[in-house]
Amino acid sequence: MENASKALIMAASVLIGVMILSLAVYLFATFGATSAELHEQIQTDRVNQFNTQFTVYQNRSDLTIYDVITVANLAKDNNEYYDLETSDDSNYYITVQLGNTYIEKQSDDYFNSLILADINAINTSSTTRELPTYKCLVTISDITNLVKTVKFTKNN
Repeated sequence: MENASKALIMAASVLIGVMILSLAVYLFATFGATSAELHEQIQTDRVNQFNTQFTVYQNRSDLTIYDVITVANLAKDNNEYYDLETSDDSNYYITVQLGNTYIEKQSDDYFNSLILADINAINTSSTTRELPTYKCLVTISDITNLVKTVKFTKNN
């Protein structure tokens, strides 16, 4: 009888041990899944935050040359940060077009000439005293979900 009670105690100990191990495995798996979801959410937030710098200009037709230069400088900084030379280098390269000209690699002198051209347009136009306006179209990469191209066109 004494051996039977010891056997029952040992069996109960083994069952309790198995239950504790099962609980530990369950908690590990649950916390691992939660961690993966949080990591994915953080990545999504980072992508959205990055894209917002450019998409804020999307579908607006009241942009000035200063907005165009701001976006070009943002793209230039991004491309320099990732040490990218051309759009063929990576899916992270951002191109900025003004009409048919790629301006993300241009110098400050080029941007100053754009500003002067728009100011001269004001001075030569007798009817309006406003800077010419531009509209913007932003393209997002299917691979990275990051902004790929920002294209500005002058409003007529």
